[in-house]
Amino acid sequence: MGLETWQAGWWLPLAFAAGFGLVGTVVLTPLLLPILRRRRVGQSIRPEGPAAHRAKAGTPTMGGLAFVPVTAAATALWAPFGAAPAAALALFLGHGLLGWLDDELKVVRHRSLGLAARYKLLGQTLLAALLVWTVHREGLGSWLQLPFTAWRLDLGRLYPVVVWLVVLAASNAVNLTDGLDGLLSATTLPVAAAYAWIAVAAGQAGLAVSLAALFGALLGFLLFNRHPAQIFMGDTGSLAVGGLLAAAAVLTKTELYLVLIGLVYVLEALSVIVQVASFQLTGRRVLRMSPLHHHFELGGMSENQVVGRFALLSLLGSALGVFALWMSGGW
Repeated sequence: MGLETWQAGWWLPLAFAAGFGLVGTVVLTPLLLPILRRRRVGQSIRPEGPAAHRAKAGTPTMGGLAFVPVTAAATALWAPFGAAPAAALALFLGHGLLGWLDDELKVVRHRSLGLAARYKLLGQTLLAALLVWTVHREGLGSWLQLPFTAWRLDLGRLYPVVVWLVVLAASNAVNLTDGLDGLLSATTLPVAAAYAWIAVAAGQAGLAVSLAALFGALLGFLLFNRHPAQIFMGDTGSLAVGGLLAAAAVLTKTELYLVLIGLVYVLEALSVIVQVASFQLTGRRVLRMSPLHHHFELGGMSENQVVGRFALLSLLGSALGVFALWMSGGW
């Protein structure tokens, strides 16, 4: 399918990719579950966490092995070939690989620290460098657009540092959000939809296909990941999701808009930073427990209530980010 044909019927590849992601994940996840159980790939539970979570010990994890390859396959089938969609797919699969290594070491080989932080950082840095090269090759520019305005700030040689920070922040913040049954899946659905729309508007056809496929795949995964979860996505899935969203923000030149669109991820990461800083400086904790979803859970909310309200907050943040882009004339 040529790019002109794609543009003429832009919604068809997105619909096919989303449908493939949904059906593929619904078919593959039940096939993956017995394999994970045989390998005893079960989730370990933090002893200091909510008491209700202890019943989850042993629930199969590494569920990203179901929806990551399905999303990649949909991209290969319906995305126009190009450097940008290839880079986005590399960020997605590369982070998924880092997450799989971390899960494999922690869950299967019982190494409590998982993949050493320096190796994870090295992998993320190499992936960020690939993204910087793609931005340069595609002539996307080294500027940042300020939300709600038409102002652009050209960072010049400092821009690669910003890309690196976006990759690290997005992947790690998304990873922190994966702490309750269905939480990351539910909160990412509006984010993926918003960025698919933005990618279409930005002329990033292949990226839009990947995001549509991720939307369908996470919707299918949510059938098994909702409370009470039959499977968790693990770092294999959560890091992959974060990598793709980081690529989406950079390739559509909406790096700062990710703060609005990914509002839940930002709040989750900030809650950890504030909690650690407060304890180290004063010896007191600001929250009952971090990340933020545990604070509300320990305050008496059920998992479904927390997930539902965070998903609504994610929807509002995504809508605000799209509105901010429209206000800036970013279409």
